[in-house]
Amino acid sequence: MEMMQKREREKEVVSLMIKIYCNKKHHTKGTICEDCRQLDEYAKLRSEKCPFMETKTFCSNCKVHCYKPEMRKKIREVMRFSGPRMIFHHPVMALQHVLATKREKRRLKIEKE
Repeated sequence: MEMMQKREREKEVVSLMIKIYCNKKHHTKGTICEDCRQLDEYAKLRSEKCPFMETKTFCSNCKVHCYKPEMRKKIREVMRFSGPRMIFHHPVMALQHVLATKREKRRLKIEKE
């Protein structure tokens, strides 16, 4: 059940980031354009098929990048733009992401030692 929740949380975060990006960059209001919709569907598919979901926090922290190069470029652009803006759109989700990222980095540091 927990892995299912992680997948759903990952998809929810990415979808929100894509929506923020599309609304600001492509001037859509309350919806997303076709390109962003395709990116959202692709990101959800990658999350569904991820074999590392149990051991990672979010795709942005993953060392194995399973996105096609052109999609990876698009999702990185979305994340760079939307990441800082998440605090204004969904502060709880943004804080959870920051804390989970810090925990993951701490865990990896301990494993290396």
